[in-house]
Amino acid sequence: MSNYTIDIIDETEALSAEEKTLVSTVLESALVEEKVREESELSVTFVSDERIRELNRDYRDKDQPTDVLSFALNEDEGEILNEGMPNLIGDIVISIPRAKEQAKDYGHDFKRELCFLAVHGFLHLIGYDHESEKNETAMFTKQEEILTKHGLEK
Repeated sequence: MSNYTIDIIDETEALSAEEKTLVSTVLESALVEEKVREESELSVTFVSDERIRELNRDYRDKDQPTDVLSFALNEDEGEILNEGMPNLIGDIVISIPRAKEQAKDYGHDFKRELCFLAVHGFLHLIGYDHESEKNETAMFTKQEEILTKHGLEK
């Protein structure tokens, strides 16, 4: 068993214990897959459309709801981490209403969409982006590999 801390906060109180555990398990395998050092921490907060809209407006100047936001806490990769101190990766915020809507739109189940958004947010935290076609292909391939390991294929 690894030594990661993944805090799952469900502000909506809409998720089952099973759904929260699945997200945590999938993220833990993503941390291992990406060789993130142990003693690393990240949080995932599930929110309403109204809450994610506020965050999107306040931090990205986009006054609209979105599906997932990532807030990296360790953006200075050259930073020397104090031994024994946890590596605080960052926070992922996911809109439950958007996840439900997108699962329906894409024709897959809600659990897959939740995990897709969590992994997508995590990969952004560790430096992946989809600004170019090459980067997008790499990021989306990695997401699918991680989700497939957990039986969450498209």
